Amino acid sequence: MSVLKHLKKLVTDWFLCGMVLATLLAWLLPSYGGRGGALHLDKVINIGVFLVFFLHGANLSGEQIGRGLRNWKLHVMVQGFTFVVFPLLWLAASHLGAQSLPPMLMLGFLYLCALPSTISSSVALTGSAKGNVPGAILNASLSSVLGIFITPWLVSLVVGTGQGGIDLGPTLLDLSLMLLAPLVLGQIARRWIRGFIARNKRYTNILDKCVILLLVYSAFCNSMLSGMWQQQSGSVILAAFAGSALLLATVLLMTTRVTRWAGFNHADQVAGVFCASKKSLAAGAPMAALIFGQHPALGLILLPIMIYHPLQLIVCSVMAETYNQRAARLDAALAAP
Repeated sequence: MSVLKHLKKLVTDWFLCGMVLATLLAWLLPSYGGRGGALHLDKVINIGVFLVFFLHGANLSGEQIGRGLRNWKLHVMVQGFTFVVFPLLWLAASHLGAQSLPPMLMLGFLYLCALPSTISSSVALTGSAKGNVPGAILNASLSSVLGIFITPWLVSLVVGTGQGGIDLGPTLLDLSLMLLAPLVLGQIARRWIRGFIARNKRYTNILDKCVILLLVYSAFCNSMLSGMWQQQSGSVILAAFAGSALLLATVLLMTTRVTRWAGFNHADQVAGVFCASKKSLAAGAPMAALIFGQHPALGLILLPIMIYHPLQLIVCSVMAETYNQRAARLDAALAAP
């Protein structure tokens, strides 16, 4: 029943329904959201992304960072999985037959593996499972900042730099101006606007998701206009789904085993598993637009993270309930005379 409850919640989630609608609109009306279209989405998205990351910066308190700094083993484990283990899993898959997949889909899986962890869902799930919330906040935030530099670098190791690849210097500069600069400005402005942010957190979350939907719509519009999707079969979507599910299952198994082997207590196990297994669509969509530019296959490159995102929410929500029940049993055992 627990799984069915989460599936029902997922089906009625307006954001996930919005992603489906965005792809359908791109199929029906690609000229409006494509490059040079009537909606001028390139300018709208740039403003939206800057504002979203400004609000993320304003929402992060120094006290939360300070409380999370002490647990170095947790930090090493989370960042190691996010930026080392995930790419190594992609590398292993690429040498074990996955090269039979379309090259752009393989590039999409590489991009998925190179992305930073999420912030909002990692922290929310960690809290609901009685985990180490300060540790989750610090690691998810640190991952987002590191990802600005590490994600394009990891992708460049495969696709190369310069002509035909990623122009790494200008890409890092663009990412810093678009993502890092507003984070810093938000942190500076926090002392004046933190009350407003706290009172309107619901609306800032809605803005965050609306910007992602615009990015998804724009990426798929450009892919439709290029004719890329017309060249793909249904097996590509099935392969993306199967690969994303296998990747998530593998990482969850590995993170669970590693946190136990390292002797983490319950709170750190929860934070470690949830933060180290997540990948951020919120950061991935705008970063893809900056890293790959107007690449005609951008929709296909984004496909794995678009599938991985709802999968991680379903599975980790179910796990959060299990962790919560275990925490309740531990508390009851400690309270017993």
